[in-house]
Amino acid sequence: MISLGGTFHLTVALAFVLMGLCVGCGSPSAGDGQAHGRRTGFIDKSITMPDGTTREYVVFVPADYSPDKTWPAILFLHGAGERGDDNKGQVRVGIGKAIRKRNTTWPFVTVMPQCAKEQWWTATSEKDYALAALTKSQAEYNVDPHQVYLTGLSMGGYGTWALAVDHRQKWAAIVPICGKGDPAKAGRIADLPCWCFHGAADETVPPKHSRDMITAIKKCGGKPRYTEYAGVGHNSWDRAYGTDELYTWMLSKRCK
Repeated sequence: MISLGGTFHLTVALAFVLMGLCVGCGSPSAGDGQAHGRRTGFIDKSITMPDGTTREYVVFVPADYSPDKTWPAILFLHGAGERGDDNKGQVRVGIGKAIRKRNTTWPFVTVMPQCAKEQWWTATSEKDYALAALTKSQAEYNVDPHQVYLTGLSMGGYGTWALAVDHRQKWAAIVPICGKGDPAKAGRIADLPCWCFHGAADETVPPKHSRDMITAIKKCGGKPRYTEYAGVGHNSWDRAYGTDELYTWMLSKRCK
């Protein structure tokens, strides 16, 4: 099987130790604190699914969080390399890195579930779990239902396209990165704001998959944005999530 997603290298692990970035239950991370009597930063959470199983996930709560106003939210789907049950891998790559660089100014309640081992975000069980974690977080943190965004990288890019098609009305905008969707279903999301990213030299998930989705959406009348990085391989997510304009663009989109 092709392994999709980021790889957690030893050098990064050492960096986390030195920086004190722990996401363990009850152990505050860098940037964790209190706002209006509630914890902020990366917080471990859990949810009981209808079949009785307990699934863990992480929520990042903005440093200036207040329940007195509504907040935009992001559901982030990681790549295959972060699958597991440690409730940590999904925070170490992708949007988690972007948050840590902006932890005092990050404006989104960010929900980060962790896909089970040997599963994919396109599986019904994993889509249901991700949506359940998002729904619970929306209630707990006074999320604006008109400002909920969906993004994912690699395997999570597959999941982003799939969840966008399955639940079009839930999202204000989507940001699939180096994933693959079904061009035959592009008409369902033609009016959904989309900014897609891919590396032109990606040999794991060829950029043709993103190009095909963008072309199909345009044929259905949509106006998606597409950024393809010349000379960049599979890891196009660090550049994408490092783009400040991306978050300004997201916040400009609202569900109708």
